[in-house]
Amino acid sequence: MKKTQSSHSFLLLFITTTFFFTSSMAASSPKKTPLTPCKKLDLYFHDILYDGHNAANATSVIVASPVAGSSSSGTRTSLSPNFHFGDMIIFDDPVTLDKNIRSKPVGRAQGSYIFDAKSTYSVWLGFAFVLNSTDYKGSITFAGAEPVTLKTRDVPVVGGTGDFFMHRGIATTTDEVVDGHLCVGVHVKFYECY
Repeated sequence: MKKTQSSHSFLLLFITTTFFFTSSMAASSPKKTPLTPCKKLDLYFHDILYDGHNAANATSVIVASPVAGSSSSGTRTSLSPNFHFGDMIIFDDPVTLDKNIRSKPVGRAQGSYIFDAKSTYSVWLGFAFVLNSTDYKGSITFAGAEPVTLKTRDVPVVGGTGDFFMHRGIATTTDEVVDGHLCVGVHVKFYECY
């Protein structure tokens, strides 16, 4: 009897201690505070899609399209219907510090995007800002999905070189038509800076 009472006392003590220990751990756990960016950068790139007549000014071109593959002309100057699913665009766009395409470029946005959804407008992006100015030297690499129907979208910053060596963070993008071309605002917040 004494042994049973002792084991019950030990079990009760163990449960009570465990309860208080886990309760105090939960109460003392700090709430996550928003991270503070170690560096911010606002840049704009200017995209002019090749339409069959603007080769001198075009900065992007459709390189794969279900429409082009099935058309008799084989041209790749129009996006396919149904949310542009299957279209792939390659771009080499000027990057500026403002929305004016005539501003002095600080680099190039180079990469591709693929329309990857059949039920909404969505693209998968893979591109880099290659910067070569007095203010910035190096590259910033972006990769991820972007639901283009949203007013603002977040794209992961997965790395960089030069002034942005191994930087990581998030880029919030917005776009608008300015002077007949697509102007994409890229507001970068780096959370890892080396």
